[in-house]
Amino acid sequence: MIIANHVSWLDIFAIHSVRTVRFLAKSEIRRWPLFGWLCAQVGTLFIELTRLRSIVQINEQVAVALGQGDVFAVFPEGRISSGNRLLPFNASLLQPAVASGAMLYPVAIRYTRADGGSCEEADYEGDKSMLDSLLLMLTQPVICARLQFLPPLACAGRHRRELAYAAAQLISGALGVPAPRGRNDIPAGPTA
Repeated sequence: MIIANHVSWLDIFAIHSVRTVRFLAKSEIRRWPLFGWLCAQVGTLFIELTRLRSIVQINEQVAVALGQGDVFAVFPEGRISSGNRLLPFNASLLQPAVASGAMLYPVAIRYTRADGGSCEEADYEGDKSMLDSLLLMLTQPVICARLQFLPPLACAGRHRRELAYAAAQLISGALGVPAPRGRNDIPAGPTA
């Protein structure tokens, strides 16, 4: 399972350019014109975040698929941030990796201009519409998607909160931003 920070709708294409994966996404994305259809075509599973049963069912499906060799990518922040900070990671998205004993591959994503400077036009944070985001990107002659694959984390015998914490630490360190603070900022002990 790949776990990454979430900066833009481009993240999906950036990850797919390196490795074919399936994604977990909130159910509203399925209703987006064209983009929702594209997500469904690559095997994305859509979660109704307001329904606990939906999350449990999706986690069960993902655990089975991971056990069969599928690779999933998750954005545990649950929403997009600007890339200059990390939001707290939702550890429940990591439960399928724990249940199947998968490896967790943290990835730090950033977008830069040709000179290496940060490209804020690529982020999708705030009140931007998809059209606004696309028009901002078109103002840039070059946008480089930089994916930094970090040391993998073994999930066997570990708690999902411990994994969320470890992945957040690795990703924040690679991006040079503060680690997120929140309910998952204290690692739990091993699972019983």
